[in-house]
Amino acid sequence: MSTLAVQIVRLLEHNPGLTDREITDQLRGHSSSQQPINQRCHALKDKGVLVRHTRQDGLIGNYRASKEVNFIEPQEVETDHNSKDDNLSEDDLKHFLEKWLVGEGWQVQIAWGYSQGVDIEASKGTKHWLIEVKGSGSRNAMRVNYFLSVMGELLQRMNNQDYSYSIAFPDIQQFRNLWKRLPELAKSRTQISALFVGKDGNVVHL
Repeated sequence: MSTLAVQIVRLLEHNPGLTDREITDQLRGHSSSQQPINQRCHALKDKGVLVRHTRQDGLIGNYRASKEVNFIEPQEVETDHNSKDDNLSEDDLKHFLEKWLVGEGWQVQIAWGYSQGVDIEASKGTKHWLIEVKGSGSRNAMRVNYFLSVMGELLQRMNNQDYSYSIAFPDIQQFRNLWKRLPELAKSRTQISALFVGKDGNVVHL
């Protein structure tokens, strides 16, 4: 199976100048997020494989550079990189987070399964903490969508400036990288924090 990088390069060989959105539409469909394509195009630009510049219509297009493509990036193959034992569902995370929060002195309400409402609502005296949770997912693109989705869900619940707000994910490197790439300005303005939960139940709060 071709890597995402090779798919992009091959597409641009026959369709030079496509935008990230246009590449996404052709490779993944009109309803897919363009963030994975954007990240890969920037990485290919850094490798000297692509160049990016403004088209006549004002949009940024991607073009093949002269450098030959002779690399393999198996980490981009869209398969499940985790063994089944490493996968954590949303309810797995909620269970671990409930145990951790109770141990820290919080009273916890959990929305199990497909229940409506905030995933975890914790209180300690006058303090309140809302946490939105996502499970492992099985593919790189799915995890990107999970990250964007949970951020959107949490932002829509931010109606009390005295509450604390967090997103929670399995402690997988891709989720760590997505959180790291979120601009510091966005983190400071929203005051959203991240919780990463290991398969052993260990919780890291960033």
